[in-house]
Formats: sequence, structure tokens, C-alpha cells
Amino acid sequence: MKHGFIKLGAAVPDTKVAAPMKNAAEICRLIDRAAGEGVHVLAFPELSVTGYTCGDLFLSDTLLDGAENALWEIAAHTAGKKMLVFVGCPLRANDRLYNCAVAITDGEILGITPKKAIPNYAEFYEARHFSSPDPQVVFSLRRGGETVWIPASQGEVYSCREVPDLAVGAEICEDLWVTGSPSEVLASNGATVIVNLSASNETVGKDEYRRTLVKAASGKCAAAYVYCDAGEGESTTDAVFSGHSMIAENGRIVAENEPFGGRELITAVVDVKHLRHDRRKMNTWKSGAAGVPVFSLDVTDTDITGLIDPRPFIPAEGPDRDAVCRRILDMQVHGLAKRIRAAHASTCVIGLSGGLDSTLALLVTAEAMKLLGRDPQNVIALTMPCFGTTARTRSNAEKLGAMLGTRFSTVDIKESVDLHFRDIGHDPEDRSVVYENAQARERTQILMDIANAENGLVIGTGDLSELALGWATYNGDHMSNYGVNGGVPKTLVRVLVDYVARVRGEEIRVEAEDGGAATLGDVLRDILATPVSPELLPPKEGEIAQKTEDLVGPYDLHDFFLYHYVRWGETPDKMRREALAAFDGQFDAATVDKWLAVFFRRFRTQQFKRSALPDGPKVGSVALSPRGDWRMPSDADSD
Repeated sequence: MKHGFIKLGAAVPDTKVAAPMKNAAEICRLIDRAAGEGVHVLAFPELSVTGYTCGDLFLSDTLLDGAENALWEIAAHTAGKKMLVFVGCPLRANDRLYNCAVAITDGEILGITPKKAIPNYAEFYEARHFSSPDPQVVFSLRRGGETVWIPASQGEVYSCREVPDLAVGAEICEDLWVTGSPSEVLASNGATVIVNLSASNETVGKDEYRRTLVKAASGKCAAAYVYCDAGEGESTTDAVFSGHSMIAENGRIVAENEPFGGRELITAVVDVKHLRHDRRKMNTWKSGAAGVPVFSLDVTDTDITGLIDPRPFIPAEGPDRDAVCRRILDMQVHGLAKRIRAAHASTCVIGLSGGLDSTLALLVTAEAMKLLGRDPQNVIALTMPCFGTTARTRSNAEKLGAMLGTRFSTVDIKESVDLHFRDIGHDPEDRSVVYENAQARERTQILMDIANAENGLVIGTGDLSELALGWATYNGDHMSNYGVNGGVPKTLVRVLVDYVARVRGEEIRVEAEDGGAATLGDVLRDILATPVSPELLPPKEGEIAQKTEDLVGPYDLHDFFLYHYVRWGETPDKMRREALAAFDGQFDAATVDKWLAVFFRRFRTQQFKRSALPDGPKVGSVALSPRGDWRMPSDADSD
């Protein structure tokens, strides 16, 4: 609950048709179970107090009196429980009968929402019994010897005292399926959580249609959506009910009881602060403020262990991952191809280090040339060894350039950099930032000059994570004519290179010096296994001496921080809590604290580099282009 984490639930009771008190006992049992699991907002199916399939028994005062008595039993059972519960119940008012969602909390009925869209077809002949509400409906409920008057809720939402970002509204079954759904009004009135009490029978293909509707409703409303469907306890006279229930958050299903899945309770934790954040970002959002009535919740830390994705930029493993990787590469390739055509460039020039970023950039550039129907020799790949270059990275750069058919060459920059040191009076034994950046800028100068000579574009290799941290030499590797990796974080770079190794790894095979055969996949896998390094300091015993993650921190953590800060605008204390939950067992609190401080210090102080970025394709929801996605002053206080 703290930091906006709210636990939602959908409960499917074993309904006894036309037996309100038996149903009340079952509902109370599930309320107890949900309370024990820390649920804050709980929904039951449509007409769950009586059962949906009562037919003409809905015209019986015996059933309706029993339903009201059962409703008060359920309300009394919630006394002392800080939970908002919605049950479905038929209620009378003004000589009409209404299909209602009743909001209950802490022993009281908080409000009543009648169903708006009353179907009148096939198995859903509700118009025989129920009416659509008019604006003046007031329900009079008997409780013992007194009458309680409760006006019908019409687009009203229930807001939480302790969590202002939590506001809840209700609609019922068919309300979701029609144009002008109440959920749209509820969301525009401030509801961040919408519950739907439903009784939707099962037919072939209907479950997928429900999923589509629920995802769409939660997405366009920028809300969490709890869809609770009637279960197998309903009558099967002419319809079968499966208990198909779902919880969605902003366009994606986060929990589901599959049709006939048999689960009586599903739960999911959603972040209502994320929902409010997205609404603030959209100037097309019709905003509104959640008002009274209000309810209370106990302020507790909702358990989020196992719920936070430690690698939010990486598509989930499974059959969809390759499709996502292919789509990202397509965006990079087509973006570059357009720039090549628009610039009337004859070649692309790329510095190939043998590391991950330049490898991905070269793979993209080679595909762009192929897309344009050009010879791969129009890709000029340069390796520019200097003081820190190791045999491993140089060898991989040479192999990769040859395998992709590029015009590959080596330009050793040691002598040029030594001369530069003499020109500026820098002692080569002084391994400060001057020693490192001089190499990076010399490489960029060579790339730019060759591009001028070859009517080419310099292809940038720096990735999104490096841009976030400012881990680039200003006007060195920071600069290019088009940065194909500028929208791809480091953790995703690794996944994309691995994808190419798996999918295309055996396409190219060349004879190795030892008489065996080397494949593109072999080279890519060795690059993946190489420590990330700028290779600007001399090797130690032939091995890389300068490992980026030892200096700037683990990219797993920095990409996590980047996503949660830029995508959701989260506070450091919330990011810390999420990181400890996401990386439980991998990073301890001291490690998270250390690199979180580094992230904020570097992110806040390095905007001046991002403000001068070259163009490059955006591939995901987090991007740092100063022209559209991220605009901040270069002088923001780093504290």
C-alpha cells in the first residue's frame, strides 16, 4: 500500500442459486481469505448474493427480502476489516428492480451502483426483471427495525483517505461491452481502479474477446481493472459459467483465472501511482478529481517480493521474445536506412571495438545496407587499437568485420595520441581522464574524416544506459551522424546480440587458422562473454584492466533505476524498495544504496551530453532524446 502498491482481488464463490444466506456465508469466507492475503479491494461476481440465474424468482419478495438480509450479514462481517468489498445484489427502489454492485467497508454499505446496460437478448433476458437506473434512484434498505436510505451512485467513485491515488469505481458486466461504458466516466472522475461484477456465460472464443475488452478498458482508462465472472455454481439451464476472472493494469493482464480454472480467488498488486503518473503525462486525458464517499485502509507495506521485474527492458522469455527482438532490430535498421537515403550517403563508417555496442551497431548497419540493396563493402568498419586494446577484442572485431563482408581496415592510433600528448604537454604516465578521452576523440576524428572522404555517415555505437550515466567522452564516442543504439539500454543490447547469435549464428561460416570452422554465432558468443570495457587503460597480463561495471556500477541496477525514474517518475526511496525486492539475493541493501546514489548523481549532472545527442531511433517507452522524450536543464541540482 505504501508507495502506491495496492492489492486487488477477484473472488468466485460456490454459488447456491436463490439461496442468499448460504451465499452470504460463502462470500464471508472468501472475504476472510482475502483479508488474510492482504487484499485491499475485492470484487465478487454479478448478483453473487442470490446467483445470476434466478430467472423469475427475482420477482419473489421472499428472495429479495432474503437478499437484503444477506447483504447486511455481509456488511456486518466486514466490521473491523479495512477493505473495500463489492458484491452483486438485486435491490428494489421506486417500484423497480435493479441489478446492483454494492460497495461495503468496515461494517457499512458505502454505496450502490445500478447496472446501466440491461441486455434483452438470448440467454441474457435481464430486461424481463431489471431496469436501467434514472438519476433520482434512492434505495431504502431495512436493517432490523430501521430504514437506511442510500442514493444510487451515478459515476461516483470511492476515494481512500490514506492513499489519495486510490479511487475505485464499479460497473457491471454488459456495461463493459457497450459504447459509452461507465468505466470511461468513472476514470475521468478520478477512478484508478475499476471493478466489474460480471456473469458472462462461456461460448467458444468468448474468453479471448473478454480479454481484449478488459485490456482495452484498462488501457484507455489508464486504470487497473478487476473483472470478476460468475462461476460454475450458477444454473446450467441454458448457459454454462466458467469463473473467468481477470485483473488488468493499464492494458495488460496481470492475473487471470482461466475459464473453468477452478480458482476461487485471484489477486494482483498494482501501482496506482504509476497510473496517476501516466495520466499526468497525457494532455489528452480528461482529468477529474475523485470525491466522496471515502473509505479507509490500514497503512501497511504490501509485499512486492517476486512481483517487480528486475530487467524491465528485456522481453519475457518465451516465444514472444524473438518477435520483440526482431521488431526492435527492424526499427533500428529501417531508421538508419531512411537516414542513409535522406543524406544521399554512399557509405557508413563505424568504429568496431569488438565490444557489445559496436557489434550491435555493425549488425544493424549491415542489415540496413542489405535493405537498400547495396554492397556490404559500402560499410567501412575500422578497428583503431591503442593503449588498452586486447588481442581478444581486436581479433573479434576483425572476424566480425570480415564475416559481414565489410570494407575492414585497421588504423593504429598510438602514435597519433602520443604526438597529441606531446603537443598539449601531457605526461603519458598520467592515466587521468585526459589520457582516456584523448583516445576516444582521436578515434572520432578518424571516423569523421574517413566519412568525409567516402561520402559516408558515422554510425554511433553508444547505448541508452551510457547516455543516462554520461558514460561517454564528450565530442568523442558521444558524437556521430546517427546513433542506432541510442534508444537501446545495455541489458537489451546483450539480448539483441544473443538473438542474432541464435537466429543467424550458423548462416556465416569461415575457415579458422587452426583448420576448424568459425561461425558468426561463435564470434558473437565470445563478444557476449567479454567484460564490458572502454579499453582505454593498458591491459594487465594481456587481459582487460578497465571493467566498466567495476567503475560505474552494474548495468542490471542502472537500467532498473533508469526505467523506474524516467518511465514512472519514481522517488529514490520507492526505487530502493523495488530494487531490493527485484534483486533479492543478488544485490544487498548497501550495494543498492551505493549505486542508486551514483545513478542520480550521474544522471543529474550529465544532461549537457544528452542535450547535444545525434538523431537515433526510439525503440521503447524510455528514451532520452532532447528533441522529444526527455528535456531537462543541464544545471539541475544533483542532490
